[in-house]
Amino acid sequence: MTELLNELSFIFQRFNWMSALDLFLVTLVFFGILLLVRDTQAMVLLRGVLLLVVALSLLTSLVNLPAFSWLIQTIAPTLVLAIPVIFAPEIRRGLERLGRAGSPAAIFWQQSEKDVSVMRETIQAVVSACARLSARQHGALIVLQRGDSLQDYIRTGVRLNARVTPELLLQIFYPNTPLHDGAAIIVRDQVAAAACVMPLSASGILNRSPERQMGLRHRAALGTSEASDAIAVVVSEETGSISIAHGGRMIRRLDSERLENILMAFYQPPPKSTSLIDWFKKNRKPPVFREDGER
Repeated sequence: MTELLNELSFIFQRFNWMSALDLFLVTLVFFGILLLVRDTQAMVLLRGVLLLVVALSLLTSLVNLPAFSWLIQTIAPTLVLAIPVIFAPEIRRGLERLGRAGSPAAIFWQQSEKDVSVMRETIQAVVSACARLSARQHGALIVLQRGDSLQDYIRTGVRLNARVTPELLLQIFYPNTPLHDGAAIIVRDQVAAAACVMPLSASGILNRSPERQMGLRHRAALGTSEASDAIAVVVSEETGSISIAHGGRMIRRLDSERLENILMAFYQPPPKSTSLIDWFKKNRKPPVFREDGER
């Protein structure tokens, strides 16, 4: 016990602000890794890897096994090289998020007020179409492009380049028509293509859902939101419920009003910053004069 206390006191004596910064950076790295693999199938794999590493470390340190220790030390570099291969999808998704966060390209609604009004009309057309599709229980998958280009997915479908209207979307997703199976991708105020093939989600979030109404459309919507910053709107063919996916998350059971509010929140321009001079001019009170002429 005395030796342990002496070692702890020795550690605290050498602890300074550089040590605190070092621990903070290491904690930040592990926190980022856990954040990337959260709600994914890699979380279970990572838990198994950590348990295996801890078990092997305790076994080689507490028990004198020279041959087994040599084997573990020989295999360890190979395991380090295998980690990027095992967690390749999660690493790629994390790097894509960093790339989108540091991209200088702005979303089109941030350029002018005209683009904001155009997008508002597009959102109203999408909301109207989704409400009518939901009432008829016609399945639909509508993807709205934002900052990331969706040209790779547009090439997989049928080019339309037609102005967005509720009637056009209703016709596209009418059952048993040539374009109803797949996604309709909207760029600005046009349906760029229909019957597009979108990536399926590999996160496993939908697998843990107790409900069974989530088919390929919901998986494709979630996968699209994981691979890009696009917004995917889904109408269930079985229940008629409306869902929206963005950033690897899905909000379900939306009505027309909530759907419009959420979409408008994504495309609403940021508030203009007010300088100190403008604030002073706006809030400056006019001088009050008394009857004798003094302020």
